[in-house]
Amino acid sequence: MPKIASVSVYEPPYSIKQSNLELLTRELFRDKFQQFDRLLRVFENGEIESRQFCVPIDWYKEDHTFEERNNLYIELATKYAVNVIHKCLQNLYFLEQPILPEEIDAIIFVSSSGFSTPSIDARVMNHIQFSDRLKRIPIWGLGCAGGASGISRAFDYCSAHPNDKVLVVCVELCSLSFQKNDYSKSNLVGASLFADGVACALICGDEVKINNKKTVPYILNSASKWMPNSENVMGWDIKNDGLHVIFSKDIPSIISSWLGPFIHQFLEENELVQNHIAHFVAHPGGKKVLNAYKEALNLKEQHTEFSREILRKHGNMSSPTVLYVLEKYMLNECNAGDYGLMVALGPGFSGEAVLLQWRD
Repeated sequence: MPKIASVSVYEPPYSIKQSNLELLTRELFRDKFQQFDRLLRVFENGEIESRQFCVPIDWYKEDHTFEERNNLYIELATKYAVNVIHKCLQNLYFLEQPILPEEIDAIIFVSSSGFSTPSIDARVMNHIQFSDRLKRIPIWGLGCAGGASGISRAFDYCSAHPNDKVLVVCVELCSLSFQKNDYSKSNLVGASLFADGVACALICGDEVKINNKKTVPYILNSASKWMPNSENVMGWDIKNDGLHVIFSKDIPSIISSWLGPFIHQFLEENELVQNHIAHFVAHPGGKKVLNAYKEALNLKEQHTEFSREILRKHGNMSSPTVLYVLEKYMLNECNAGDYGLMVALGPGFSGEAVLLQWRD
């Protein structure tokens, strides 16, 4: 089975306390909403303490064109991707020795927070000495599900090419989509929740000879699920001034009723039951989303501990977030033989599940 040999994250430079972001939102929106003080409690109730951004806090007080936002996305997404790829390939906490970029056979680049043609991976290749035969697989539009979907597609690729090494690179600069003139509740919720993040994972096929210093997760299987006629659950509304968040208040109730049957069927297909799962690598979409996971899957508090920690320190970074959670598990000395389940949900409305097992 393909294995996740290394994972690294890169934090954008501006770390801002949630209390300061609440003050900024009050300054920008206080005269635009009825019952504003009640709505603003979403900042305190979300259990987020800090978030990281690619621009300083004063940037959000000014108007910015779509062109300006997107040019900044291209510049910074390229820069951050280069940094996180180097970290992942040289991560000696997991790897016995660094991996050279020219050893990589494919790169799966995941992002939904900006536009670039050629895609960001092509720009990254001008800064890192990859082979010019590198296979490029950009994935756009999966939002919060993108990290788990990227791992799933790497599993598919390495299953077909057991001698290959694949990078999954997730870059989201959600903060560049902030709309100071959008007075919808969705925008207010998004302002309280979303952040910027970058992550990279190295997935290796069965025949790849890479030694790891510790137990790492192997990918046993993956599954996708899609809900018909659910385009308005989450996503982007694209307007002249940029990307406006679509974020339905029904997401937690949808998860509670929809996720459980999908996951239980997936486990059954792999001759497992929920009690076999020791590690729940969940994308922390928000406090209510994590509570919905617990309700749908009958989880204990310990199963969402790392997801809550990532949410508390970083907020929801869309696609990279689940890899931040994965890194916590991989740093935590999981036992050989332990099963894990990676789960993330995103626009479509869709879900992605990845079955893991830690092995020496």
